[in-house]
Amino acid sequence: MDAHDLFCRLGAGAKFDLRRFSADAARFQVGKRKYDFDSSEVPQGLDFFGNKKSVPGECGGSKTHQEIQDVEKKEESLTEKKREQNKKRRKMMTSEINSEESSTIQWISSVEAKIEDKKVKRENKVTSGKLEHLRKEKINFLRNKHKIHVQGTDLPDPIATFQQLEQEYKISSQLLQNILDAGFQVPTPIQMQAIPVMLHGRELLASAPTGSGKTLAFSIPILIHLKQPTNKGFRALIISPTRELASQIHRELVKISEGTGFRIHMIHKAAVAAKKFGPKSSKKFDILVTTPNRLIYLLKQDPPGIDLTSVEWLVVDESDKLFEDGKTGFRDQLASIFLACTSHKVRRAMFSATFAYDVEQWCKLNLDNVITVSIGARNSAVETVEQELLFVGSETGKLLAMRELIKKGFTPPVLVFVQSIERAKELFHELIYEGINVDVIHADRTQQQRDNTVHSFRAGKIWVLICTALLARGIDFKGVNLVINYDFPTSSVEYIHRIGRTGRAGHKGKAVTFFTEDDKPLLRSVANVIQQAGCPVPEYIKGFQKLLSKQKKKMIKKPLKRESISTTPKYFLEKAKDKRKKLTAQNSQKKVALEDKS
Repeated sequence: MDAHDLFCRLGAGAKFDLRRFSADAARFQVGKRKYDFDSSEVPQGLDFFGNKKSVPGECGGSKTHQEIQDVEKKEESLTEKKREQNKKRRKMMTSEINSEESSTIQWISSVEAKIEDKKVKRENKVTSGKLEHLRKEKINFLRNKHKIHVQGTDLPDPIATFQQLEQEYKISSQLLQNILDAGFQVPTPIQMQAIPVMLHGRELLASAPTGSGKTLAFSIPILIHLKQPTNKGFRALIISPTRELASQIHRELVKISEGTGFRIHMIHKAAVAAKKFGPKSSKKFDILVTTPNRLIYLLKQDPPGIDLTSVEWLVVDESDKLFEDGKTGFRDQLASIFLACTSHKVRRAMFSATFAYDVEQWCKLNLDNVITVSIGARNSAVETVEQELLFVGSETGKLLAMRELIKKGFTPPVLVFVQSIERAKELFHELIYEGINVDVIHADRTQQQRDNTVHSFRAGKIWVLICTALLARGIDFKGVNLVINYDFPTSSVEYIHRIGRTGRAGHKGKAVTFFTEDDKPLLRSVANVIQQAGCPVPEYIKGFQKLLSKQKKKMIKKPLKRESISTTPKYFLEKAKDKRKKLTAQNSQKKVALEDKS
């Protein structure tokens, strides 16, 4: 065994870097052997064990020191040339190195080499896990971009375009065309998430700012789910707190379902509806839009004037208003309606602009595996509305401020909100002489008068419309430029709904809210909403104390007692009162005298 073989055996398992230690490789003849030495032809430097003694006289046995240096120089020049070649042709050299490695000592075992090879393949291969991760990232980006907050299990993916409905949910081409023709090119944030949730047959609690397209968010999935008209009776029921809002929903549904054959009805008169939708009817109808009062009247008849056993979708619009306690609340009526919908297929969806705690708790307890969807910050105002708080001192100051706004000039249409029906009438009588087209809408007016007023306001014949909380919810008036809160709202929720009549569907609007010394307790909660929307709030208001929840409920049930709206001084008003009293007293005396004579 010569020195070279011995060196190879001792270095087994070590990888010698030929490129880095080329001079040493040449010296110890590692790699391809350049010379065929016998075992006796060992260079002096490799006599490890001191067995061989150098014989000075020997000329063939070993080479001189000078000869070894010459060999080293030659080897160095050869390696320099190789380095230059390596720089020019790196790719070619990798294959050369690999071929060289077969004749040199390798550090990596064959098993390890296989493992390395598998790792490389695994990295290059796009796995299903990676695809799923990318999909989730895309969905999260879409939700974060549009401020979509979702809670629940097995959440359906949001849609980015209406065309996706055709690919994923097989929407009819006619319905898709109607949506696009109506001017809805891209879904709004609430539509992006609510439509897939309802199409997956999941129960829903949805909250989105006013004017964000909630009506379409439940109308589209209902029409896709029902597929085509059938003679089974009502298969979808939509409930709203006011007839005006119900009428608006009905109009939108008819518009987007044009050409599909769906029969969409609305209850105008309960007596007529009983004959039309009663047990003996042909059941040739699909969707019903109504208010709770009219529906309850029909359900209480014996036999019931309407059949809801085939209802598959029950939608409650402005759900927080319908769940309120007190005169305007419809909680008990809703319970009766829910019980009347006995189909095992029935699914329920609640929509509103504000998130009421009561509604959320009820949904969690009563709805099956409910999904909660909210857009933006909870109970926040629309960012497209410029909001302003205006201190007017007293009730008389309000009327002066109102007249000042009219004098400065304004762009109609304008909505003015007041606290009660009496105050709506009083303000109407004060403004009617200001030379502007003004009208009033409240619950004391007949249905025909209310419809005519709404129609005239939409047509632009009325510039200023005075109204109570009746119109604060849901009604979509195109292009309302200004909302005036003549009387301060009783809660931040009511404030959000009131100012939501302007700045709808991305358009800009303005809201002015009058406040007096008496409104101090309610100021802080409304100021917080204004501040969240990025509008300025006076510093001193931020320091006001917050109301306790008990106090808030009390204020909602019993609003502040306010002075009557009038520019006539109190002295003359009291004088007129006394005069009326005297006249009534005289009249009663005359009646008594006439009775005595007879």
